[in-house]
Amino acid sequence: MEKSGRENGAVSRILKSLLASYAITGMMLLVLAFLLYKMDLDEKAVSAGIIAIYVTATVIGGIVIGKMAGSRRFVWGMLSGALYFALLLLITLGVYRTLDGSMTNFVMTFLLCVAGGTVGGMIS
Repeated sequence: MEKSGRENGAVSRILKSLLASYAITGMMLLVLAFLLYKMDLDEKAVSAGIIAIYVTATVIGGIVIGKMAGSRRFVWGMLSGALYFALLLLITLGVYRTLDGSMTNFVMTFLLCVAGGTVGGMIS
């Protein structure tokens, strides 16, 4: 059974958005690692930097998918942020084989990712 052009377009938009988000995440994590090495940052500064990276990456992903979608951009941005979090969670499970941390942290990270994607979609 073949997928329609509309479904292929949606999958393509989502993949491009996630690719942009994770490319930004990778670059910003490298900068954070360099700053950690050079400035001997404390744990709070690193945690704040990671949160800023998540939000920035999902906003950019939301912008990317919003530009491609045209209509209902905030919904597409929201989906992009949620999928960013889901992939992040899967990577964490794959690497560590467990989820260490409180449920509050997971919920907060999910909300930040979804909110970032939604804002990106709205401003696109």
